[in-house]
Amino acid sequence: MPIVSTTAVPPAATLGDLKHMKWNARIPVLAVAAFALLSSSGCKKLEARDQLNKGVQAYKSAQYEEAIDHFQNSIDLDPNYPMARLYLATAYAQQVVPNVDTPDNLQVAQSAIQNFQAVLQNDPNDTTSLKQIAAINFNIKNFDVAKQYQQKVIAVDPKDAEANYTIGVIDWTQAYQNAVKTLADAGIKDDGEGNAKKDKATCAKLQTANGALVNEGLQYLLQAVNIRPNYEDAMSYINLMYRRKADLECGDDAARKADVASAQDWVTRAMGARKANEEKLNNAAPAGVEMPSQ
Repeated sequence: MPIVSTTAVPPAATLGDLKHMKWNARIPVLAVAAFALLSSSGCKKLEARDQLNKGVQAYKSAQYEEAIDHFQNSIDLDPNYPMARLYLATAYAQQVVPNVDTPDNLQVAQSAIQNFQAVLQNDPNDTTSLKQIAAINFNIKNFDVAKQYQQKVIAVDPKDAEANYTIGVIDWTQAYQNAVKTLADAGIKDDGEGNAKKDKATCAKLQTANGALVNEGLQYLLQAVNIRPNYEDAMSYINLMYRRKADLECGDDAARKADVASAQDWVTRAMGARKANEEKLNNAAPAGVEMPSQ
């Protein structure tokens, strides 16, 4: 007896049916591929955050080289992870030694600056990166660049007292260096009170070298105190800047003495601000103890 198949035979498929069947067959394949890509991307983001966390722990332990490796790994895994870039730049910046111009130190400084600039490409108003670039340039004696970046900070936040203060410090640093050299060339040791014994030619050189720096520095330092009335550090530098201003009062001894008197007045103000700040700190109420929930 012949064996009869119980499987129903489907009717012949049309060409349109075949095309439809092939397209439907592709859909699961595409879905699986998309899922795999998303899954891979998600895993990389998790790995990037894990590397970031390990880098933070190394950074807190002052293991900066290890921290840099972890932060770089985090960026390699997730190039769009801005926090990792900021941490990497900060780890490099931590290793910059102020006032050292060896090739290795300058290279570390440049690595830090490049990574902070990468952060600024996504957020040009990131004041943390702007301030860090300014600080690094100050530490490697690129004073003009440091000043430019502090001015960018002020453009974003005109009420940033520290940026105003830092520009004043840069101006005083340059003015002091100019004064010491110019006076030394004339055989004079700086007395900090206008150096009344200097000749007219030396005074003229000081005016040319320091006139703009003194005026600008006082402007920014006074603005810092205007923003933060008890800014003792800014007051101390106003004192120092008035002593550089006294150098410029060529042939006007009364003006020189007035500048020295202003300098001393700011010394007194700085001491008062320091005392007030210490009292405020001592009188601050201790943080409350948070009781556990019942």
